[in-house]
Amino acid sequence: FRVGDLVFLSGQVPITEHGAIIDGDFDTQAEATFRNMRRVLEAAGSSLDKVIKVTIFLTDMKADRTKIMALRQKWFTAPYPADTLVEVSALGDPSRRLEIDAIALVNGAVIR
Repeated sequence: FRVGDLVFLSGQVPITEHGAIIDGDFDTQAEATFRNMRRVLEAAGSSLDKVIKVTIFLTDMKADRTKIMALRQKWFTAPYPADTLVEVSALGDPSRRLEIDAIALVNGAVIR
């Protein structure tokens, strides 16, 4: 969803480009989720470098918090987007371990 120079991504989850659910461990699901986010942002004329805010939902904060922090460093550039990390009891599909919402710029640059 685009408003002016902002793109709002909701509910990026571990699915294939054709909508098939990707089962697996947290690492497999997280990689797929970040790839999906990159693909959708690029289709909207943005990129991961232009993400300014993310909300990350985890179903197991204790097990996956350290992993998601490392993935933020892998997929984003410093200084990293503002973020909110939330533990939830479940997501839309019971097999999902994470979901990510994002806001990114389309035009202009993120001052880093």
